[in-house]
Amino acid sequence: MINATTLSSTLTTFATNLIHEEHDPSELYSTLDFSSLSYLEKQWAAWYIFVGNPVLATGLMSFLLHEFVYFGRCIPWMIIDRMPYFRKWKLQPGKIPTAKQEWECTKLVLATHFTVELPQIFAFHPLAVAFGMATYQVPFPTWQTMVMQIALFFIMEDAWHYVAHQCLHYGPLYRKIHKLHHKYSAPFGLAAEYAHPLEILILGMGTVGGPLLYCYLTGNLHIVTMYTFITLRLWQAVDAHSGYDFPWSLHNIVPFWSGAEHHDFHHMAFTNNYSTSFRYLDFIFGTDDKYRQYRERAAAEKAKASAAAGGVKLSKAQRVAIEQKLLEETEREGMLAEKKAEAGGWNSALKGGKAQ
Repeated sequence: MINATTLSSTLTTFATNLIHEEHDPSELYSTLDFSSLSYLEKQWAAWYIFVGNPVLATGLMSFLLHEFVYFGRCIPWMIIDRMPYFRKWKLQPGKIPTAKQEWECTKLVLATHFTVELPQIFAFHPLAVAFGMATYQVPFPTWQTMVMQIALFFIMEDAWHYVAHQCLHYGPLYRKIHKLHHKYSAPFGLAAEYAHPLEILILGMGTVGGPLLYCYLTGNLHIVTMYTFITLRLWQAVDAHSGYDFPWSLHNIVPFWSGAEHHDFHHMAFTNNYSTSFRYLDFIFGTDDKYRQYRERAAAEKAKASAAAGGVKLSKAQRVAIEQKLLEETEREGMLAEKKAEAGGWNSALKGGKAQ
């Protein structure tokens, strides 16, 4: 198996050598008319001139962006978890993350960010340039171009994640790698990147690889578009692990969007719902059958209880009791399925149930 420490050390050495390359900041924009730029484009150029080294400037900006976006999106969910008012939208209301769990998550996530992701981020600039990506250059692409490219990147990443995620449920890969991410059967925002370093590398290939492939084939991609995509992708990942389903959640507006309601079932039941941003691949390939059966059963149980009460609308307490019973049953089934997945091969891994 790949040694994550050795890999991190190698990437750190590589990035350090790149950072010490000499660059003349004045050469970056020697022929540029700054009066034609927007405010943001001027600030972009000013950053690269200030730092003086495109590799270092891109690395610093990329890492800081990742940290601010990730933890900045996690904090609101941490606050919501402390407010009883929002329990009515909690998918598993009996499981609120404790401060100890949040701190445990934070420590591992930060360690991974600095030892695994940071070296890769600093090595990204020369890789991007080799693929033809614009980095320090201005002006930026049009918003229409950015929207089209970002939509395509979401589709590409979702397809990669769908396949890779199922592979990580294969017995040996699950035991050695993916099991860590399934520690919490009721996920919370901070747990989005609570994962083994190799899982981060494998799934991260979908986030970075799609844009790089597109850039290689078209020669038309600016890193600001990739930053926007990664920002939205980080928001999506954190929200999908939030454990909340609001009436205004995106999947209630855009039916094929996954959201927390879709991914929470995967953590609770271990099985089904392997995609990340969209639902259609799970639907097409039938890997959401247990999820749909669960939803149908919940609706049927509530209808049955209402009919038994003479057609009277169920109280909130009655609805919660029915949902809690189904949650507990699904979780027990999932625990058994997880054991089968750990011990078996493809069939048991893809058919079975849950994490702890």
